[in-house]
Order: sequence, then C-alpha cells, then structure tokens
Amino acid sequence: MAKESGIGLTVTLDDSAGSGQAITNDVNDLNFSTPRASMDDTGLDKSGNERLQLLADFRATINGVFNDAANMSHAVLKTMSSTTVVRTLALAISGQTLSNEVNIDDYAMTRGADGSLKWSAPVSLANGAVPTWA
Repeated sequence: MAKESGIGLTVTLDDSAGSGQAITNDVNDLNFSTPRASMDDTGLDKSGNERLQLLADFRATINGVFNDAANMSHAVLKTMSSTTVVRTLALAISGQTLSNEVNIDDYAMTRGADGSLKWSAPVSLANGAVPTWA
C-alpha cells in the first residue's frame, strides 16, 4: 500500500429518513477519531502507570458550506434538532470505509463578516458498535 493524500475522500450521511446522502461536495474539512477509554489500575507496588483499555468510541466534526439543494448538507442536517434518529456516517478513501452509527450533536451555522455561510456538525457514536475500518 502506498502513501496517499486525503483527496478523494467521500462523506455520506443519512438524512432523517435513513437514506444515505453524499454530501462531500459541501464539506470543506473534517476531523474524526476513534479513541479508547482507559482506566488506571496501578498498584502501590509500581513506579509507572498500569492501564486497562476500556470502551471504544467514535467522534467527528464535519465542517462545510451552506447548500440547501435537495439531498445536500442543509437538507440532511436541518432535521437534527426536531428528530431523534441515529444516522450512518460513512467516510471512504482508497477502498477503505469507516462507517458508524452516530448522533448529530449540533448543527451550528456561522455567517462571516465576508458574507460566507458555513456550518459545523459534531457527531458521536450512537449504538455502541466498535468503530472498524472495512
């Protein structure tokens, strides 16, 4: 496998009806992580920390530009405040896909002094399934 850039990454997010919508064109940047919790279980007989690995998690923040066309970012995200549905977020690059069932935690919009209208949508793991690349 060769080193690659993030060019070509696709972002698909379910709308409130559960239909995956490709919103990649509206996304400027995103960050995501698959952290694990840990518990300190260091005994008094140790000089260094001992830890047990605990639950897996997934978190992401997707940032983009306002687009209210059908099946694009605003149509997908605008219902997060009025519906409580778990959505599939799929991130795909170079034949690798990380799909997770997520809750959309916020849909924040910013109107810049320059007239730009951008949004940010943090998401978090919803169903307890371990994030796994396929």
